[in-house]
Order: sequence, then C-alpha cells, then structure tokens
Amino acid sequence: MKYHLIPCLLLGCSSWAVAEPRYTQNDFGGVGLLQTPTARMAPAGELSLNANRTDPYSRYSVSFQPFDWLEGSFRYTAISNRDYGSEELSGNQSFKDKAIDAKVRLLEETHWIPQVALGARDVGGTGLFSSEYFVGNKRFGDFDLSLGLAWGYIGNRGDMDNPLGWIDDKFDTRPDSTGLVDTSGSFNANSYFRGSPSFFGGMTYQTPWDPLSLKLEYEGNDYQHEPLDNNQIQDSPINLGFVFKANDWIDLHAAWERGNTAMFGITMHTNFATRKAPTKSFDPKPEPVSDTKPMVAPQDVQWAGVAKRLQNNAGYTVSRITQRDSEVVVYGEQGRYFHTPKAVGRASRILDNSVNDEIDWFTMVDTRYSLPVEEVSLPRDTFREVVQEDRPLEDLRRVTEMTVPVPHQEKTLFQQKPDPLSYGLGLGYKQNVGGPDGFLLYQFSADLNGEYRFKPDLWWSGTLSANLANNFDKFTYDAPSGLPRVRTDLRQYMTTSEVTMPTFQMNKVKQLDEDLYGMLYGGYLESMFAGVGGEALYRPMGERWAVGVDMNWVKQREFDQGFGLRDYSTVTGNATLYYRSAFQDILGAVSVGRYLARDYGVTLDLSREFNNGVRFGGWVTVTNATKEEYGEGSFGKGIYFSIPFDELMASSTTRRATLAWTPLTRDGGAALARSYSLYSLTERRNIDLFHNNFYKVTE
Repeated sequence: MKYHLIPCLLLGCSSWAVAEPRYTQNDFGGVGLLQTPTARMAPAGELSLNANRTDPYSRYSVSFQPFDWLEGSFRYTAISNRDYGSEELSGNQSFKDKAIDAKVRLLEETHWIPQVALGARDVGGTGLFSSEYFVGNKRFGDFDLSLGLAWGYIGNRGDMDNPLGWIDDKFDTRPDSTGLVDTSGSFNANSYFRGSPSFFGGMTYQTPWDPLSLKLEYEGNDYQHEPLDNNQIQDSPINLGFVFKANDWIDLHAAWERGNTAMFGITMHTNFATRKAPTKSFDPKPEPVSDTKPMVAPQDVQWAGVAKRLQNNAGYTVSRITQRDSEVVVYGEQGRYFHTPKAVGRASRILDNSVNDEIDWFTMVDTRYSLPVEEVSLPRDTFREVVQEDRPLEDLRRVTEMTVPVPHQEKTLFQQKPDPLSYGLGLGYKQNVGGPDGFLLYQFSADLNGEYRFKPDLWWSGTLSANLANNFDKFTYDAPSGLPRVRTDLRQYMTTSEVTMPTFQMNKVKQLDEDLYGMLYGGYLESMFAGVGGEALYRPMGERWAVGVDMNWVKQREFDQGFGLRDYSTVTGNATLYYRSAFQDILGAVSVGRYLARDYGVTLDLSREFNNGVRFGGWVTVTNATKEEYGEGSFGKGIYFSIPFDELMASSTTRRATLAWTPLTRDGGAALARSYSLYSLTERRNIDLFHNNFYKVTE
C-alpha cells in the first residue's frame, strides 16, 4: 500500500510505505541526478525526450534503453553566450554542440552489493563535454544514494591524482577538447580516463506524495575549465532540485545549481516494450467459431465470398485457394495485421466456418509481390478447441508449423487477379537538426503514393510530394566538402520546387531457389539519385543469418526532383551479412562496399527489436575518406527508432514510423536510399517474432 501526502496530513499516518523506485533523467539526458549520472537504468524499452535550461546551456536530448543493462543518449547543447561561428555564418544563432553518451551496467544491486555502472559522455561528438566515470548506487527505503569517480567534464575540479598514473604517466594529463572541425566527431580514445578525477554523488528521496521526488547532489565540476573559455561562477558544488511527475509520460524538473543558477526542464517518456497498444476499436470483430462444422464440401464452397471475408476480416488479399489432400491452402498478401498469428487465427476462423470436416488443416502462405515468404499451418480441431477454451494455447503452439513455402501438388479451388492499382495520401516529414542556419530545419508535405502491378512480381511505384510548410530557405550554409556533393546539396533539393517526385521506378522480384531471392529495379530511386540496380538475398528459413548483395549504377537528379539529371554518376553497392542473435533479439548488419561519393568503407548497424516490433538501433559508417575530405564529423553515425503504427493506433496496420537522427549531413559514407530491400520484404520469416506473439492467434 502507498500512502499519499494529503490524506496523511489530514488523518495522520504512523508509518510510511516504501514507494516504487522511479528513475528520472538528469540535465544531460540519461538516468541520474542533476548534472551527474547514477548507476540506475530505466526499464528496457524506455524512450525519453528531454529539454532543459541552465544558463548559459540549453540541452535537448533523446535517451533510450535498448536493454536493461545499456543506456544511450543523443544530445544537442546550445551555448547561448557563444556564436556558432562568424557573424556571416551564424547570424544570431548560438553555438551548437552534438554528442553521444553511453552507460553500461556492470553489477546489479543485491542486499549487500550496490549497483555499479561504467559510462562516458560525448563519446562521438566534439568532446567539449567529454567525461568517463564509474558510479554506484544503493537504495535504502525511499532514499537512493549514489557515489562515483569521474574524469573529464564531470570531474573537472580534479580533487585527486589519477590512480592510473601509476600504470603510465600519460594518464596524468588530459588533452584539451577544442571542438574544432579537425577533431569533432572523433572518438578521442586517447583522452579516456586521463587527467585528475573527482568524486561526485548524491541522493534521490521519493517523498510520501507519489508524484514528487527530491534530488541532492555534490558535483565534481568547479566550472573553471568550461569549453570555449566559458567559465562560470560556482558559489556551491551542492545542487538541490525536484522532479514532479505531471502524469505517466511527463516529468517536470527544477533545481538550484552552482549555488546561483536555476534549472528548469521537461521530460516526455514512454516504454515501448511494456506499454499497452490502444484497443483496436476500429478493427472488425473476429468471426465466432460455431459449435458444429459446416456440411459444404470444398468443391462446393463459394470461395469468392470466402476470399472477400479473408480480406475484410483477416487482412489477406487472396490470389488463390487450393486443396492438398485434407488441407486448405490460402495464398495471399497480408496487408492489415502486423503480427502474423493474429492474421492466421482470423483466417482459420473463416475457413472453419466455410468448409466441411473433410478438411483437417488450414494453411496460410504469406506472399510479398508473389514472393512466398512464410507458410503457417495449424490443425483444425486443435484450433477449434483452443478458441472454445477447451484446451490451452500451448497445445496449439506445439503443433502449429511454420515452414518455407515449397511447390506442392494442389487442386485449385479459387483464383483471382487482385486490383492492380493502389494508392494513398499521407503526411510526410523531413528534418535537419543542429546546422549553423537554424537548430531545426523541417518540411511537412502531402505525399501521394501509388502502385500499379502489371504482374504479381512486376510493378511500378512512385510518390508525388507537395510542400505544405518548409523553413529550409534558412539553410544558406553549404558545409565544406572534399568529396562529390552527393548529400550536402540538401537545401537545393528541398527548396527548388514546391511539387516534387521523390520516386518513380519499376520493380521486379523473383524467388530463385527455396531460400534465394532476387530483385531488379530502375527509375528515379530516391530524391537525389536515379538509376538501375539489382539485389540478391540468401535467407534460409529458420536460420538467424542471411547474406545479401546489391549493385547500382546511379546518376544525380536535378534539384527540382523532376525527370532531369545532372552530370555526376557512379557505381555503388554493398555486400551485407545479417545476423539475429538469440541474446535479447539483437539484429546486426555489417555492410562492406562503395558509397555514393565513390568512397569505400563499412557500415555496422545494431538494433534491438522487442516482441511488439518496436526497434531501437544505431549505425556507424567508416570509409577511406580522410578527415579533411569528410569534414566535420569525421565519420557517419546516427540512431533510429522504428515503431509499428499498430502500437499507436486504434486500428491494425502493417506500416511503420521510422525516425532517424544523425548529427550531421555529410557526403562521406552516403548510401543509396532504396525504397525496397529483400531483407525487409521477407521480414515475416522471423520465427522468433512469430512465436513470441503466438497468443494473438485467438484475438
């Protein structure tokens, strides 16, 4: 039981209950106190958007928790009393710093042992606020105490000699972080754990009033070594603040820091691993299973009507229905339900209500542009008993088969050619964050997407985009580049025309062997490049790995994104190894190849996908382009969040919302932004995702 402040004040309370731990964000982003981190971690799946102001710093960050032992943050800091550059370059804009932070849990808390974490700030940015630290936490009732040792910014006071100096005296001195173009974006490993460290720590107190927690902090920074010679007066190293939980997804922060400066902030957060998706109130209800089976033989069923019910209720656009002995097989594309078990369960209800007991098995073959991706078969009688709650779901899980589709001897019961034309109107959004011309440059557009299928495996697709709101006209600074301008002409592509044609292409796919797929494509492939290309993917069913190769000849498009082309052309392509680990659903992709600016390199993409399909990830690209050629940033990097609309909407859908955040737009390591990839088209081969959501088969 939890006691609340107001009832206790009115009625009196002899004791206080221990409140549930609630770990909140610090000023920089990431779980912590105010200026300092703690060893605590948010629950896996947590995503936080943070903004706060402590003069002269305004900090904006995204903090995410892909695992319960790993925390990452991406941050922009605006330094209001320093200009971005020359007056001609920056106008009235303040200096912007970009940084990536990471924290790893080393020990979990027990009765006797504190929780311990190792972390680093600014590991992939300019290094202005770079710091490395060890920190531990121990909880005593409503008090959570932390104590740590930090090098760099968090420990700038330098209370003690560096104990690592006993190993090598180079650890006694920490190189200066200038933040200049020649060093920004580097990992700066030569400065890690160097210099004189300081202790820091504090405590959080969860008050009897659930929404309110208090923070007391002793920081190891004396503000006399601030970046850009921006030293601040510190009247006290003790900071005091509070966090007020306005509701389940908004935290309000306030504090008195340095003994003389106020801090105000806000955090918006949610947990995509544990939050409940909205009730699908706009979905049709699944057909009930009748007590008795129909008397209609397979050859006498009105399959055209069944196909319509399969589309309206189960989301399958049916191409044909066949019979294999005592099995009915439905071939079609799943276009409504993100999770295969839900679609399979609804389709099985419809088939059970349509055909007599000559049929013992129901099989759904999910296809994408005629590519057979997965085949799911379940026994009719077991399914009926589970739906009627006469048997446990686990009985059905054990006997349901998910296999690779292969040709069989089948009797065709029904066949149709689906409507070849489909289209839709949606809202598009593009952004560029942290540039010298404005912190946030954006465009909202109305996008008309169309597709016409000449054959099931041959189709045209395109997009027409009309500008609705756009502030890219402020983008007047073209960053210096020693490489062909394959991405840094962004402003011209965003402002030359009010109506653009981002894509206009032909596509052909084919299953070359049981586990081998191929694709050819050509046309206007993305907003900046047109060309032709091909891809092959080997993805064995039931295996955790896959291998793909793509090769493309492309030519740069005119800035108005019409049919015109510019002079620049190149050949680009990659060989990619995909591996999905059994350890906490980590998906890794390593690509080696040639990029749009004719540089060669490697891209490492790591992501974690939760059972509901939400994916947190990040990538790093390193090429043979020198720092001088690449420019500010030195190498490509970024994070992304891919969230199924199914988790956000009251109606089911297979679509995703993907938000990618990269600190800088540069020409080095730029990959062709293809509309289709074979790995994505065959995504439903993910057996783990199928079994983890098998409970949806009865929904």
